[in-house]
Amino acid sequence: MVCGGFVCTKNSLCALNILYVLVSLLLVGVAAWGKWFGLVSSIRVVAVVIGVGIFLFLVAFVGLCGALRHHQVLLFFYVIILFVVFVVQLSVSCACLALNKDQQNHLLEVGWNKSESTQRDVEKTLNCCGFSYVSYNASCAASCFNHMPPLSCNTCAAIIETYAGEVLRFVGGIGLFFSFTEMLGVWLAHRYRNIKDPRSNPGAFL
Repeated sequence: MVCGGFVCTKNSLCALNILYVLVSLLLVGVAAWGKWFGLVSSIRVVAVVIGVGIFLFLVAFVGLCGALRHHQVLLFFYVIILFVVFVVQLSVSCACLALNKDQQNHLLEVGWNKSESTQRDVEKTLNCCGFSYVSYNASCAASCFNHMPPLSCNTCAAIIETYAGEVLRFVGGIGLFFSFTEMLGVWLAHRYRNIKDPRSNPGAFL
């Protein structure tokens, strides 16, 4: 059967959802690994990453079941959910690519002030203290702060802002790539719903 027919569309949709399953398991595994080895101490960050991974796994599972069984209801909900995810992810990706320097700094400072555990993670990973200034009367998780005197510590803002633009462009690019794969999934699922199964009863409802 030529590509574009029932079998080819089914296999393409299954392959796409298997890719989503692998990505979701990777997200959950990386979050659990980071928490287990103490790389990330913020429960909120770990919970968000695991939650995104589980949500993606469930969506992919619905799409995979719908593709394997040619189930009209599952495919319908899969199309709706995937289209909503596509719109949200495309908006976030475009926002990441469109942020200017001042907006990046403002968002970084807001995120910094929201969680002390995230501050400790950043200070420990980047070996820096404080966001815009180093307070030697406060505690700091960076190794440079333990030196006497702790004069070699840089502010975290100076380090983060150096890579913030590159990280946002990378995240925005990855988001755009996956948003187009989601649109491909919507198109494949919609097309697959409207293709008659050649093995089914000619008088059966599709």
